[in-house]
Amino acid sequence: MTREEVILAVKDIITTIAPDEELDGLNADERLRDQIELDSMDFMDIVMELRKRYGVQVPEEDYKELASLNSCADYLGPKMADLELKVGA
Repeated sequence: MTREEVILAVKDIITTIAPDEELDGLNADERLRDQIELDSMDFMDIVMELRKRYGVQVPEEDYKELASLNSCADYLGPKMADLELKVGA
């Protein structure tokens, strides 16, 4: 997966978890929680979807790496490099 595909995958998961949130104007460098309504349960659902869709395990100590779209791409990119984008899964 490319960096852009990783960001699309994360956005698709967020859309599944929080369908009422508007994601088009997100600043990729700003914390997601500062831009959209995500509580701790939503965040856990995102982590679970990453594992379900892509087999990516995110240990609790690495949750901070998923704060923004760019940090998600930095952290998840190497883990998802050989995977296919699954939109709407």
